[in-house]
Amino acid sequence: MIAAGPDPRRYAPATLRNRGPILDVLCQVLPAAGTVLEIASGSGEHAVFFAEALPDLMWQPTDPDPDNRASIRAWIAETGVTNVTAPADLNAAARAWPVTHADAIVCINMIHISPWASTLGLLAGAARTLPTAAPLYLYGPYLRNRRHTASSNEDFDQSLRAQNPEWGVRDLDEVSDAAAQAGLTLAEVIEMPANNLSVVFRRG
Repeated sequence: MIAAGPDPRRYAPATLRNRGPILDVLCQVLPAAGTVLEIASGSGEHAVFFAEALPDLMWQPTDPDPDNRASIRAWIAETGVTNVTAPADLNAAARAWPVTHADAIVCINMIHISPWASTLGLLAGAARTLPTAAPLYLYGPYLRNRRHTASSNEDFDQSLRAQNPEWGVRDLDEVSDAAAQAGLTLAEVIEMPANNLSVVFRRG
């Protein structure tokens, strides 16, 4: 993720590539109206793009990084989108979140670039925050049956673990098992471009 000089807006190069395919899935998964809580919003580019495309939803971005929250605020101001709230300081691993209700939760490219505790916190937080049958949407690379789905994902996994041994591409079965223990049911797995997956859980 990069920033342009004094401009607080950050740019995630992958966003331009993946936001269209992700939006296509979100249009099928998210409720027609209500509040969408985005965990680990990063630069904020996804938040404003999805909010503009889905005007009947209120988008609540969050991120624990103050520079990312500054970027999110700058993107909101730049685009003028009105159905995005100010970003909240939320750490997925925390036992209590500052947002206590949402009609859907979206988390893009977080669980492989964070400790496993963040994934467990995300799943527990979703179970606390979502109403029955509401979706938790995850996007990113995963192992399936303990194997990488592409050599590029294996290389990516190795580079992540070299940066931080607590990071790494997660096995979808392990994530699903942890979700089930938290009270979430795996509803759908959708193949995405660049060897990524859209994974939809629903609160039981």
